Amino acid sequence: MKILVTGGAGFIGSAVVRLAVRRGHEVVNLDSLTYAANLENVTPVSNSPLYAFEQADLRDRAALDRVLATHKPDAIMHLAAESHVDRSIDGPGDFIETNITGTYNLLEAARAYWAGQGKPESFRFHHISTDEVFGSLGDEGQFTEDTPYDPRSPYSASKAASDHLVRAWHETYGLPVVLTNCSNNYGPFHFPEKLVPVVILNALHGRPIPVYGDGGNVRDWLFVEDHADALLLVLEKGELGRSYNIGGENEAKNIDLVRTICAHMDELRPQNAPHDKLITFVTDRPGHDRRYAIDPTRIRTELGWRPSVTVEEGLRQTVEWYLANEAWWQPLLAREGVGQRLGRA
Repeated sequence: MKILVTGGAGFIGSAVVRLAVRRGHEVVNLDSLTYAANLENVTPVSNSPLYAFEQADLRDRAALDRVLATHKPDAIMHLAAESHVDRSIDGPGDFIETNITGTYNLLEAARAYWAGQGKPESFRFHHISTDEVFGSLGDEGQFTEDTPYDPRSPYSASKAASDHLVRAWHETYGLPVVLTNCSNNYGPFHFPEKLVPVVILNALHGRPIPVYGDGGNVRDWLFVEDHADALLLVLEKGELGRSYNIGGENEAKNIDLVRTICAHMDELRPQNAPHDKLITFVTDRPGHDRRYAIDPTRIRTELGWRPSVTVEEGLRQTVEWYLANEAWWQPLLAREGVGQRLGRA
């Protein structure tokens, strides 16, 4: 199968690219190379004859048409998105343009390409989204595929809009689509503005570790390589027009996650232990959702998928990876906004 992966130089997209190439798929990585992208994320497969790269922006319809005509993919996996909630609070415009208008452009380019190829039944458009579109949970319950949408941030609202567009293109035009909504990802190659790498790198440098509010916000944590495995499975075997929630089955409060990372740092870099003394509670993010939790019953029962990595195992692997790969993350610390408090509204 030849797969066009949008956002393939990003965190989750690059995990999909690496895994797909390892499994023998041809992959075309389409990325505009914004601040959070890094082609070094795909270095392990970049010399493979199965891999190709195209720098293009989702807002450029002509470029999308050209890429599709040139490479003639069998499937599109749409991961490209602005994804940092704090940045969406400070500058929502980029999220509207990329996540909504960009998805519209890609859908239209895909529809024209699919029709031009004779509408092959094997073609797939896989739209990758987030559990944040469902809003915030109380102490009980989980998000299912039928949970009403209730986005609370510019980021989640833009992703919700893109989900609706994808479903509309399926219902109106018959475009063969599948959708997935995932929980919080973590793992190697995570851009160092997100919680897990921030904790690791601040602990490493002896800097305060910021925790929003009281640290009681709950997330379901999904190891990125598990997620990539699930995404390829849905692409190949998911039912058309259907959505699948992908969760790690690893709920944890932010403060507990931070303390677990600190414990790993205590063991691996004991000279600065205990690292939890660096924890600093800071003013909460505006509109900070209290709890997310994924019910993964559908993907488990229909497709037989479950995560293989526990949050304890995954965090250990992630800490070890960051400690061993300073040459990867050090240059990223100089990029715009990294290390600064964003999203104050």
